[in-house]
Amino acid sequence: QVQLVESGGGLVQAGGSLRLSCAASGSIFSISSMGWYQQAPGKQRELVAAITSGGSTNYADSVRGRFTVSRDNPKNTVYLQMNSLQPEDTAVYYCKLTDWRRRSYWGQGTQVTVSS
Repeated sequence: QVQLVESGGGLVQAGGSLRLSCAASGSIFSISSMGWYQQAPGKQRELVAAITSGGSTNYADSVRGRFTVSRDNPKNTVYLQMNSLQPEDTAVYYCKLTDWRRRSYWGQGTQVTVSS
């Protein structure tokens, strides 16, 4: 069993920055990837950014160049540095971990609100 704890969300003005963290704990043996998903009211949950255990990254077109995903493997932690935030970025952000058994685990979500 794996538990994911997210932190770093909050309220910021347009143009500001936030840094989200997601720490994994529990029965962790081999992580394939960790990523961040975005869900705004009335919309589908969509991938924002992901990083593999080897360091390869993937970004949604809407955040590429503004957001950076990184990880600290010894701490089983993934980060999302969010710069130049826009009101359209307002959403609940969920952390997901996928292991090499293709099992996925989700965090509880953290609210990010960007005011204009």
